[in-house]
Amino acid sequence: MIKTNEGTIDRVLRIILGGALITGYFLNPEGAYSWLYWLGVIPLATGIVGWCGLYAVLGINTCKMKN
Repeated sequence: MIKTNEGTIDRVLRIILGGALITGYFLNPEGAYSWLYWLGVIPLATGIVGWCGLYAVLGINTCKMKN
């Protein structure tokens, strides 16, 4: 099992951002760079899973430590 490295607030913000970007595509599918909205899949997926590869590489962990 993958250990999570994202805290609750971080995960919620990623899910909101990812969902907003994907929604933006459906609101403006004919835009010049509308395909960029699909980059919202990345924060959406990492928010759902709770693990970010970039955080792992950089040694960042936004989870609260358990005592």
